[in-house]
Amino acid sequence: MSALARWCYRHRLIVVLLWLVAVAGLGVASKAVGSAYSDNFSLPGTESTKALQLLQKSLPAQSGDSATVVWQTGEGSTVKDPAVQQRMTATLGKVAKLPSVTSVTSPYTARGARQISKDGRTAYAQISFDQLGNKLPKGDIQRVVDTAEQARTAGLRVELGGNSISQTERTPPSSSEAVGVLAAAIVLFLAFGSLFAMLLPILTAIAGVGTGLLTVGLLTHALDIGQIGPILGALIGLGVGIDYALFIVTRHRSGLRAGMTVEESVVKAIDTSGRAVLFAGATVVIALLGMLVLGMSFLNGLAIASATTVVATVLAAITLLPALLGFLGMRTLSRRERRLTAAGTPSGGGVWQRWASVVQRRPGLLSTVAIVLIGVLTLPVFSLRLGSSDAGNDPSSTTTRQAYDLLATGFGPGFNGPLQLVAQTPAPADQQALGRLVDEVGHLKGVASVAAPPMPPGSKIGIVQVIPTTSPQSKQTADLIDRLRHDVVPAAERGSTMKVYVGGATAIFVDFAGVLTGKLPLFLGVIITLGFILLLIAFRSLLVPATAAVMNVLAAGASFGVIVAFFQWGWGSELIGLGAAGPVEAFLPVIMLSVLFGLSMDYQVFLVSRMHEEWVHTRDNARAVNVGQAQTGRVITAAATIMIAVFIAFVFGGQRVIAEFGIGLAAAVALDAFILRTVLVPSVMHLFGAANWWLPRWLDRRLPHLSVDPPDGDPVPLAEPELQPNHG
Repeated sequence: MSALARWCYRHRLIVVLLWLVAVAGLGVASKAVGSAYSDNFSLPGTESTKALQLLQKSLPAQSGDSATVVWQTGEGSTVKDPAVQQRMTATLGKVAKLPSVTSVTSPYTARGARQISKDGRTAYAQISFDQLGNKLPKGDIQRVVDTAEQARTAGLRVELGGNSISQTERTPPSSSEAVGVLAAAIVLFLAFGSLFAMLLPILTAIAGVGTGLLTVGLLTHALDIGQIGPILGALIGLGVGIDYALFIVTRHRSGLRAGMTVEESVVKAIDTSGRAVLFAGATVVIALLGMLVLGMSFLNGLAIASATTVVATVLAAITLLPALLGFLGMRTLSRRERRLTAAGTPSGGGVWQRWASVVQRRPGLLSTVAIVLIGVLTLPVFSLRLGSSDAGNDPSSTTTRQAYDLLATGFGPGFNGPLQLVAQTPAPADQQALGRLVDEVGHLKGVASVAAPPMPPGSKIGIVQVIPTTSPQSKQTADLIDRLRHDVVPAAERGSTMKVYVGGATAIFVDFAGVLTGKLPLFLGVIITLGFILLLIAFRSLLVPATAAVMNVLAAGASFGVIVAFFQWGWGSELIGLGAAGPVEAFLPVIMLSVLFGLSMDYQVFLVSRMHEEWVHTRDNARAVNVGQAQTGRVITAAATIMIAVFIAFVFGGQRVIAEFGIGLAAAVALDAFILRTVLVPSVMHLFGAANWWLPRWLDRRLPHLSVDPPDGDPVPLAEPELQPNHG
């Protein structure tokens, strides 16, 4: 690392130019070929997938996506008034002729007669597309929206609903990145008291994130990466990118104050903190790529997008940052700090040194308090329910949310998530069995209505639409699907060759949650094991990686508890305009665990690497833990504050799933930095004593040597002094 740092410092102009060329080249290539984000995901072997495949093969016209046009009249009028009927019939006729639209079922026809509410004020038309929503051209969907909305008048509300329609309203939270960067800049300026020192981590992170996202855009032509991929990549990349640069700049500033030359300080910072950044970045990438073991293309794309961005931020931190530090020279310090350094005035230990001493004196009490607090925050996890939010959680200003509300009011909440029974009926007797099934389902508790269109002559496929009494995201609807699959349908199939599959969008999301829940133990085991092995190799200890694994689980449990309370219990989702209480997104635990284990490992590496340096020099565990905590506590909490600000900024982008990530990750980082790494970890390490660093000799001989510490073992300058007001 020292050779790389020295080369980047001495050839700093070349390094900066290479980065500019790389960013410009990727930008030109990205503009030339564009991007091909795709939200494809498959659930092989699930019942909902079998139903969809059966429709695609036998009835392709009915296997595409669908949308609804909903309209409602004012008081004193109905949708059957001649003026309303004429206006909407003409509008639906125009929609039917648009590209990608295969059919429109109007409530003014015999087939759609049931699409008018009992009070006569609300009606809806069903639009069928020729492809699934994630494959439909956005321009075609937008034409449908624009054409339908032209029918609006002062006394006639017209809204549109459906997954395909929601795609036109999903815009990346473009201001979130800017808000997060601004918040980070404020924290950095308060921490460093220097404008230049504040700008360095931000410029480095932006360069890394920009390079990573441009690369991800090009990768979409070769891999399936969903539209949430770059948003998640930016969220994670900005957080870790600023933090990585912060750790290196902090170490460099400490070296300057200790009397080192600029070059010596840069080289030392990269050879110490840079090593930790490289190792920490590797743990984040490994944790993210751990999602590949789940074998789901949707998650594979998110993992690759996020990991690519993290790799780019690490490269920027260990190459671009030392070059920029070379250009700034001593100006990385404020004028006041430069005067104190020139006068040889040492910096005091400050509040973090005093806090480290408190932890050393009271490890038992403090660890107990920390565990109780984490335990209380974890309690909501035991009521965790995975699923998928629906249009009822969209912002109230969107047409999808308003269409959802109109349908729920006029027809009942179940209209927003109908189920499909797709039946194979090869024999004539099977059609009779299907008829009996329809009758039985119609009398089930939780079913509002059942509709079975006549099967075309010669067709062997029957479709039954089941409207639940509850909303798509409710637990009662999921229970209804289970009852149909495990009790009602198997009983109807007995004595016949009929085979029935329960499908539809709601069933797909239920299956998605079930598949991910079943694979969570495997995934958790993989990332815990990989993290344990990495720390085992780096610190030559059994207790350090074991402690880290336990701490990571505690942080994950507490952060998920916050998410459950905030979104599933609805304690905060309404306040930020993200709808009522609802289930936690099914794929959130997998991605959250990847990110959490990676970020938690970051702080563990930075904290324990400094302790390990001191242990190697003194073989005094109490001193090693005390010094490590005192010299990293401030920078870890400052880094966490920056990351929290970045994550919270993404909460207000208007997308519920991104808000769940933002709240969850912000809570996890806050707990990790301010409870685990500053209280629980050092307390436990004081209690363990020298056993923290024990490793059997036979295992030590067999492990490869991959040290986070610099090879020369030179003494390392002290970390940042306490926060000082800027006087220069």
